[in-house]
Amino acid sequence: MNSTKKILVTGAAGFIGFHLSLKLLKRGYHVVGIDNINDYYDVNLKYARLKELGVDRNDAEVFYKKSLSSIYNSFEFVRMNLEDKNELNALFEEYTFDEVCNLAAQAGVRYSIENPDVYIQSNIVGFLNVLECCRNFKIQHLLYASSSSVYGANTKIPFSERDNVDTPISLYAATKKSNELMAHTYSHLYGMPTTGMRFFTVYGPWGRPDMALYLFTEAIANKKPIKVFNHGKMERDFTYIDDIINGIELLIEHPAKNENYRVVNIGNGQPQKLEDFIQAIELELNQKAIKEYLPLQDGDVPKTWADVAEIKRLGYASQTGIEVGVKKFIDWYKKENS
Repeated sequence: MNSTKKILVTGAAGFIGFHLSLKLLKRGYHVVGIDNINDYYDVNLKYARLKELGVDRNDAEVFYKKSLSSIYNSFEFVRMNLEDKNELNALFEEYTFDEVCNLAAQAGVRYSIENPDVYIQSNIVGFLNVLECCRNFKIQHLLYASSSSVYGANTKIPFSERDNVDTPISLYAATKKSNELMAHTYSHLYGMPTTGMRFFTVYGPWGRPDMALYLFTEAIANKKPIKVFNHGKMERDFTYIDDIINGIELLIEHPAKNENYRVVNIGNGQPQKLEDFIQAIELELNQKAIKEYLPLQDGDVPKTWADVAEIKRLGYASQTGIEVGVKKFIDWYKKENS
């Protein structure tokens, strides 16, 4: 990697954004991270992630105040909303970013059914502002988070980037599909290189409390029941966070050459049964789960499976099985809750 490169990571206090920022800093990048630190889940976890990056909470709590990390001299954090067009524009004007990795978004499939407005503001309006800044300031490459949820009601397995994705079944998925369409338009009109990253069921240390692994671990550890949807007949392409970050790094290092627009799956490439995932948690905690079997939820799908042939051409290989990944998460969870 080029140590002189300056990259903007939006959503830097989030699960993936934190891990990416940490990895890029260790690889010599100058990273500017922004996040609005909303209260979709416990903000203490977000501040704890920022602390790992050397950002003082007193600085991080203030909007638009820059905090230069003392641990990583090449990391700066700014609390900001992507919806604030003028502030975002001022940030781009102040820095000369080589690349932008947009990971900021309102996450959660089920939450989007109950709170649609916030998804439009964050995922659509916010992303438009990012696109406009990348266009106006001639950014070399925009990478942005899409999701496996864009495959929606598709029944063809595994999910390929060449598949039609016109059947989203949640507003969250619809906003991610919209991001891909918006990026395609900007790539076509302005020759702006963009890469959409379709993440598949990311898990690992520092993960969100609303994600299955965190919910299951907390409930099983406290001998409380867990909700198992579709009566346990679920399969997910569980992908460990380190593999996701390695995939993003490859896409940063290998921007599209023959085309300005692309979308790429980043997954494990092999689905796992939800029951096997739960069993791995049980074995690591040495505690049996109390299972409450329920029907499939609105907006959910019974199976995901990533076709990773495209990113494999860049040298990608998923290296972490669920037994190892679950152990690493639970080791972190125990440490954080000791």
